[in-house]
Amino acid sequence: MTAMEAAPLFSFGVITDIHYADAEDGYDFSGCRRRYYRQSLNLLQNAVEAWATERVPLTFVLQLGDSIDGLNARSGEAEGALEQVLAALGQLSVPVHHAWGNHEFYNFSRAHLVHTGLNSRPAGAVAGPPARDCQAYHFSPAAQFRVVMLDAYDLSILGREPDSPRYQESLRLLREKNPNDNLNSPAGLKEPRFVEFNGGFSQGQLDWFNEVLKFSDENQEKVIVMGHLPIHPDASDRVCLAWNYEDALAVIHSHQCVVCFLAGHLHDGGYCLDSHGVHHLTLEGVIETPPESNAFGIIYVYEDKMILKGGGRISDRVMHF
Repeated sequence: MTAMEAAPLFSFGVITDIHYADAEDGYDFSGCRRRYYRQSLNLLQNAVEAWATERVPLTFVLQLGDSIDGLNARSGEAEGALEQVLAALGQLSVPVHHAWGNHEFYNFSRAHLVHTGLNSRPAGAVAGPPARDCQAYHFSPAAQFRVVMLDAYDLSILGREPDSPRYQESLRLLREKNPNDNLNSPAGLKEPRFVEFNGGFSQGQLDWFNEVLKFSDENQEKVIVMGHLPIHPDASDRVCLAWNYEDALAVIHSHQCVVCFLAGHLHDGGYCLDSHGVHHLTLEGVIETPPESNAFGIIYVYEDKMILKGGGRISDRVMHF
């Protein structure tokens, strides 16, 4: 921001898919994309330094999920890896809001995550749906603005006990849509998003979300929504979408207040402006970012636009509303 530019109403840092593990470089599930497990922590620390030295202090930082990699579960190092990621983010003097992604659930049960530093529901925030373990909440960082965190794995077989009703409901839905022996395989599916590493939004969460947006409409607020999984096909590939993304979009499109949806999960990133004027920004992941680059950003929020200042693989972008 130059001296000539007006000060934003607030600003926040964004980063996603760090996937930290103390492990040698590897490749994604297709064997094509290099993953820099150990280096990802250094890139996070570089991002933290950039955020901390901003001339105008940030209001908060958003970590959009998959903070540590599933490799840690196999090596027994999940707690230690998470400690290192949280220690890096802990150098900041502002709150960090954490979305929960599939790799959080490869390492920890949902019941355990509630008791870790990844449970970022602030004391002053209005809680989400009745389930205490649903990482959905909202808060107001500035007058006339609201931020909503959605839990994209509320419907999921990841992180839940197999005998729980929500697990059984999710497994029924997944098996109905995916006949493959390997539920992580989208091979041959008409709707390839129905794989185990994705999830969706329960009806209870969608009803709660609808009420939040109703309140924001009535109070002339602008709303920024975030979650690990993209909810628009034009800001994602066909595989990485939330299972019932259409339901989340229908809630958003029945209100006037939402200006942007922020997501991770698809490491290449994506963007679209949808038919209702909502910006869908899927951020590039740290894990597939070469050591000499980076993948983080700062979003400056004004009355009529959001300006993304990207670092490394993340491009600058102006999003008017």
